[in-house]
Amino acid sequence: MVSEAPPFWWKRPGLQSALMAPFGWIYGRVARRIMDKKLRVPVDAAVICVGNFTVGGSGKTPTALALVDAALARGLKPGFLSRGYGGGVRHARLVDLAHDTARLVGDEPMLLAEKATTVVSSNRVEGAELLVREGCDLIIMDDGFQSAALVFDLALLVVDARRGIGNGRVLPAGPVRAPVLDQVRHADALLVVGEGDGADPMIRMAARAAKPVHLARLEPRNASQFRDKNCLAFAAIGDPGKFFATLEAAHVRLASTRGFPDHHHFAEDEIADLLDEAELYQLQLITTSKDHVRLRSGHGRAEELVEKSAVLEVDLVFDSPHVAGAIIEAALVASNRRRAGI
Repeated sequence: MVSEAPPFWWKRPGLQSALMAPFGWIYGRVARRIMDKKLRVPVDAAVICVGNFTVGGSGKTPTALALVDAALARGLKPGFLSRGYGGGVRHARLVDLAHDTARLVGDEPMLLAEKATTVVSSNRVEGAELLVREGCDLIIMDDGFQSAALVFDLALLVVDARRGIGNGRVLPAGPVRAPVLDQVRHADALLVVGEGDGADPMIRMAARAAKPVHLARLEPRNASQFRDKNCLAFAAIGDPGKFFATLEAAHVRLASTRGFPDHHHFAEDEIADLLDEAELYQLQLITTSKDHVRLRSGHGRAEELVEKSAVLEVDLVFDSPHVAGAIIEAALVASNRRRAGI
């Protein structure tokens, strides 16, 4: 998986994307064949897949967390299923917050495990079966839409309203994981996160395919505590610019910003630079929850950076308060019909 998206992915198609287009065509053909496969494995639980069109930065993890909150409110026992960054965990493994680290299981699974039972596994069927054995009646997959061998009862595609799908080209010519029309064809609903017109083409495609389109936004939970401070914001996520824009929209004063590749493990010199700049200019360090949990598995001055960095907590809020419940209900109905052989 690409961790640092080339800048040309998010611009109008040019020479670089054109040169890579033949490779993108081949990648897209393979991705289409995988998505069209009929022999997917069912499990004895409802399965919601939260995926996205592109590599990183759409808002999948906040969406998954919001769905779990809605599931818990209904009295269900939800569980998260993740491949873990890089797929390094080959056999299904329950995430243990007391002993696991982001380096072992990934930053996103560590965050998910704070809310519900979480399993990481490169074999998602094996991971789903472990969640069923743990008593979960609803499985929420964080990613895996284009590749998983598991039966989905509902597939929700998340897209960022600001960036959309970049230049619209398939990897490596662009950030798109599979041909867009094929992705829309296999999705059950679309979720647009944030403000902007970058997702308008996908909204039109979904509307033509009679797929529901939902809207949501990321709302800072604790931004008010930073408004009287000058801040140094840093992030190593799919779209650091979204994090900085969220802070600015919440009227947080950003004296400096630092963006790094997605899932980046900070080197000692990078950590020292952040600490030194904050001390020199008396800046409040502020980062994302994913970066904070990843730093906790570091050594040396990483511990100092963890102690001195505040975390901007955000919630995904649907424009309609009934959307999350409706998504879960649709998945449960589909699961019941599937298991009844209807």
